[in-house]
Amino acid sequence: MHHIYHTEGIILGSNDFGETGKFYSIFTRELGMINASAQGIRKMSSKLRYVLQDFSYVKVDLVRGKEFWRITSAQKTGELDKLIKKEIGLQTVANISKLLKRLLQGEEQNEALFKDILDGFYILENKINNQEIQKEEIQNIEMILVLRILYHLGYLGNHEKVDELVSSPFVEGLLPYVTLNKKEILIEINKALHETQM
Repeated sequence: MHHIYHTEGIILGSNDFGETGKFYSIFTRELGMINASAQGIRKMSSKLRYVLQDFSYVKVDLVRGKEFWRITSAQKTGELDKLIKKEIGLQTVANISKLLKRLLQGEEQNEALFKDILDGFYILENKINNQEIQKEEIQNIEMILVLRILYHLGYLGNHEKVDELVSSPFVEGLLPYVTLNKKEILIEINKALHETQM
């Protein structure tokens, strides 16, 4: 009898395999970064094909296989749907997903990072839906997200200009601070990304 794991996660990307299957990269709250397969997902009759979309935030049931996880069922959370329907939001989510796929190695829970990613996406979604968002605000949110990813994964050193952006709760009030210190922040991001050697 296989144990079924229940978790939630953000689908960072997917690839087709076989005639009707797909592999998914999912950053989950409890299990960290996982790779999971879904058989028959590309069939027109599959109900899951509309749930397991790239960049969606979903609840998934998983069974551990020999080499990778297998998705047994899934459902939408209803969260972040509005964000990825807007081109401007989708692009930011895609950029962050690409970085997470690049840097997250192996399965290891990182709930603090998971929460930061969600908080950043919620702020972005709220701003896009409620008002005319400035391009600079989108860039600022993305920069804070990148900083927090690098911080939680141990690639970011101590620096006065970025400490506030990675240690305090991720709130909208941080955005003006990024504008004021953008040059120094970009230097720290580029230095940390170079350190990853990826």
